[in-house]
Amino acid sequence: MNARTGPPRIVLGRVSGVYGVKGWVKIFSETDPREGILKYQPWLLGPDAKPWRFAEGKRHGKGVVARLENCEDRDQAAMFVGQEIAIDRRQLPPASPDEFYWIDLEGLEVITVTEVALGRVSHLFSTGANDVMVVKGERERLIPFDWGEVVREVDFERGRIQVDWDPEF
Repeated sequence: MNARTGPPRIVLGRVSGVYGVKGWVKIFSETDPREGILKYQPWLLGPDAKPWRFAEGKRHGKGVVARLENCEDRDQAAMFVGQEIAIDRRQLPPASPDEFYWIDLEGLEVITVTEVALGRVSHLFSTGANDVMVVKGERERLIPFDWGEVVREVDFERGRIQVDWDPEF
């Protein structure tokens, strides 16, 4: 496994509640757009990553709802509440040469343009204005993932990201 292929499971969301009485569940989706989570089958549910297919799903308000196969009532649906929804890494379409998934960046070393090591990417999150890398080294840093302005290079072969960032900040 290399940095470009990432771990075998990618978490896309979680079951956040039940919806109605016919076995539907509410989904908190981390995909963009939110209903993008419905493009992947099967989902790997819960800590044991049990493969599970959904029979139907749709966008609903600001979220997504889905009916899992063989889930016919509210009580059955309630058993899934709180479980993570993941997929196998191989289910993602390949990224083009100038694109990558956040998961591909996790674990990469972050260095400045002057070769000062800042730590490794723990994870990323979006603020709406821009994406942010959480870099953990001798201390934790929040570095904007601003391509060209802050992020100068992502080198998967060397396992590192070069940034124009003041190491004192």
